Amino acid sequence: MRLTILGGGGFRVPLVYRALLDDPAPAVSEVVLHDTDPRRVAVIADVLARLARGHPAPVPVRVEERLDDALAGAGFVFSAIRVGGTAGRVRDERIPLSEGVLGQETVGAGGVLYGLRTVPVALHIAERVAALAPGAWVINFTNPAGTVTEAMSQVLGDRVIGICDSPVGLVRRAARAAGADPAALADPARAGYDYVGLNHLGWLRSLTLDGTDLLPGLLADDRALGSFEEGRLFGAEWLRALGALPNEYLHYYYFRRETLGSVRDTGQTRGEFLDRQQGGFFERAAAAGGPERAYALWERTRLEREETYMAHSREASGGWQRDSHDLEGGGYDRVALALMHAITGDSGTRLILNVRNGTTVPQLAPDAIVETVCEVTAQGARPLPCAPLQDAQLGLMLQVKAVERATVEAAVYKDRDAALRALALHPLVDSPAVAARILERAAGEA
Repeated sequence: MRLTILGGGGFRVPLVYRALLDDPAPAVSEVVLHDTDPRRVAVIADVLARLARGHPAPVPVRVEERLDDALAGAGFVFSAIRVGGTAGRVRDERIPLSEGVLGQETVGAGGVLYGLRTVPVALHIAERVAALAPGAWVINFTNPAGTVTEAMSQVLGDRVIGICDSPVGLVRRAARAAGADPAALADPARAGYDYVGLNHLGWLRSLTLDGTDLLPGLLADDRALGSFEEGRLFGAEWLRALGALPNEYLHYYYFRRETLGSVRDTGQTRGEFLDRQQGGFFERAAAAGGPERAYALWERTRLEREETYMAHSREASGGWQRDSHDLEGGGYDRVALALMHAITGDSGTRLILNVRNGTTVPQLAPDAIVETVCEVTAQGARPLPCAPLQDAQLGLMLQVKAVERATVEAAVYKDRDAALRALALHPLVDSPAVAARILERAAGEA
């Protein structure tokens, strides 16, 4: 089975390849890389060559310059593109900040701006997949993942599935904090969990092992809550008030004043950090030449990237370092591999994925993309029924889903009114006048 990676020059592509090399039951026979930046993809190809060195059965890798050549014959297409590069992310985050609102690449005005730029490219990719590889499954990790998956599903239907590493990380950390072995969660006969929401906006509402829900005991235990990331981010008092464990990105919503203050105090956005860091990596790796040097630089840069992940939110919640087992990197690579195995093996594996809603959340349209627990077979990912949402959960989901759908409408039809609605209706944008100024500045700096 051929895996085509769009955004093949992306910094985290080696994590996917490493997971393929470590796979005890290989599902992929060849990897094809495609990227619009030849220098970046050449560096990443060097890193992959170093990872493959000495492996008894390395997965062959080749680079294709043309999108159509990369897609032809693919069984799986992994989409992790960044339209506009890290410089685009810097603008997406800085423009909202200049108006006094948060500008994160998937949350708030920054996420809307990124979506407006990315959706047209994602739709073009979906159309080429439909024409050249109609039997392929598209695994979308391109941000903002919920918005982009929703747009691509208009062309590909259920054959596009969005993935994210945040939910599975939350479930594993919660299980470990509750004293359970995270590996036991893979056995549906013993374990289950209720997670529902949108991408970067969801809640873990139960965590059951051998018939016992571990979540109430975890929420009652201050020490256990203080032992993992989400517990430290949100604090025991607020988590008990919610009665659930939120996705880490909900920190931007629940503690937006504190996070905004942290960004202003540090004077550097996440996009600016990554623009400097990754730009420096690719420049040094290209100049050094050769797989050995490229890999050493990549590994050092990767660790720094993981150590600084969500640094502003951690600073806003008291300042603390990430745990060592959260620094391995990726997570989404293992989700992607598990998804491919579940489809090719028709296994019925349960994974948290971004898929069409159906009847999972009755208040949302059937074709709206939600993030929830799914059963995956050869026919794709089927969302499982979930308990009714609390009013506050549903209200936030409905508002952000309206933003996502307006973003897709604006990008497809070049509709300024829809773009203004997408920005002004977002919970983190507090004024239509602010939204209009953000939109004008983004258009002027494009």
